[in-house]
Parts: sequence; structure tokens; C-alpha cells
Amino acid sequence: MPGFFRAAGETSLTLTGTNLTLVIIVAVIAVVALTMGVVFRQQVLAADPGTAKMQEIGDAVEEGAHAYLGRQFRTLAFFVVPVFFLLMILPADTAGVRFGRSGFFVLGALFSAAVGYFGMSLAVKANVRVAAAANRGGRDEGMRIAFRTGGTVGMMTVGLGLLGAA
Repeated sequence: MPGFFRAAGETSLTLTGTNLTLVIIVAVIAVVALTMGVVFRQQVLAADPGTAKMQEIGDAVEEGAHAYLGRQFRTLAFFVVPVFFLLMILPADTAGVRFGRSGFFVLGALFSAAVGYFGMSLAVKANVRVAAAANRGGRDEGMRIAFRTGGTVGMMTVGLGLLGAA
């Protein structure tokens, strides 16, 4: 099966030397960014979620956010599936190129959806925590949680983008 996507006389793509080193460095940076995102997320979720009334309002906002995301993802699926097949039928030197570009388009869409989902999910959880922290500990405490929330989404975006590139 190793030659399944290879046309007759075509050489295989190999990464060696500096190119391989750069891909490994990018992959390591991606893993570090994703790890930092997880650490920041844990710090945000460890914060006090506020009073019972704040949590009730936060739960309602979260329910609405999940409904919005569910609808958005269903709509985007109608875009992703046809584009996958469109990319498959466009001219290419090999079947491997067709499968590669189509597959990585879907992978990019999945990474983007993951960042959107986790970002929205954390944002609605963080809102009540920021409000509770600002109410209890002042502006600085609220800002710490807010920046960690943004840092989580930023690190996930960069980490998944670099992982896809690697």
C-alpha cells in the first residue's frame, strides 16, 4: 500500500535536514501552545463561579451559546462537505494530492470548529467568574481571569494552526 497514491515514476516526498528540523520545531511549539491553553483553561475554571443567581444566568447564557454553535456547525457542514468533493475533482498531479488537499481542508475546518466551540464554551463560563472576581477582589482579579480566558483561546488557535502546518 505504500505506493497507492504514487504515480508511476514519481518520487516520494521526504523531509530531511533543516526541513525536518523546522517541522519538528513547529510541532513542538504547537504542543507547548496547546499545553499552555489547557493550563490557562484549568486556572479559569478553578475560579469562583459566583453566587447562585450569577450561575443561573451563566447557565442560561451557556445554553443559548451551545444552541447557537449547534446551528452554526450544521450550517457549516453544508459548506464543508461540497468543498471537500470539489477539491477532490479539481485537477492534480496525483490522487495523493487530491486526497491530501481535501483531507487537510476538512482537518482545518475541524480545528477551526474546535477553537470556536472551546472558545465559546470557556467564554460563557469565564464571564461569571470574571464578574465574581471583580466583585470580590477588584479589577485586577477580574482582569487576571479575563486575560487567561483570552490566552486559552489564543494558544489553542496558534497551537492547532501550527499543528496543522507541521
